[in-house]
Amino acid sequence: MGTKKTLQAKLQHILTTTRKAEMVAFINAEPAAFDEAIQLALTGERPYSWRAAWVLWACMEDNDPRIKPHLKSFIELLPQKPYNEQREFLTILQRMEINGDDEGHLFDTCVRIWEKLGLQASVRHNALKMMAKIAKKHPELKQELKLLTETHYLDSLSDGVRRSVAKILSVK
Repeated sequence: MGTKKTLQAKLQHILTTTRKAEMVAFINAEPAAFDEAIQLALTGERPYSWRAAWVLWACMEDNDPRIKPHLKSFIELLPQKPYNEQREFLTILQRMEINGDDEGHLFDTCVRIWEKLGLQASVRHNALKMMAKIAKKHPELKQELKLLTETHYLDSLSDGVRRSVAKILSVK
């Protein structure tokens, strides 16, 4: 048990005192640190949870088997997270294969995030990317996605984000 506490303390220190490259190097060199970073991301313990989620997507593989057992937790916690953690959770989830009820729950959560027009553009943008990924598998959702990208949803976004939205929508 002491080793786990030591690893947790070391990871917490690294997350708050080093640059991203050093964080990634530590997690890649310490396999147990990846699992510890997942736990920190899910706890909501500040300032570690955001940083842990932020570094996880840089250390993970697409459809990472180390993330799979925690997918449901990432999806369920998403709506409760502050916007910066939502953005990082969405970035992680975009790299994962999600199926079944989890997919529907995630799509609904992303719709609620997208519809918050005052929310930071990067969070909304990541929510839209996740919705588009799900709609690609479920063509019946494409019409809903089209309705969700009408002008009033785009007005608060920068030109660059609007171009990205157009590109996302043009991908079949």
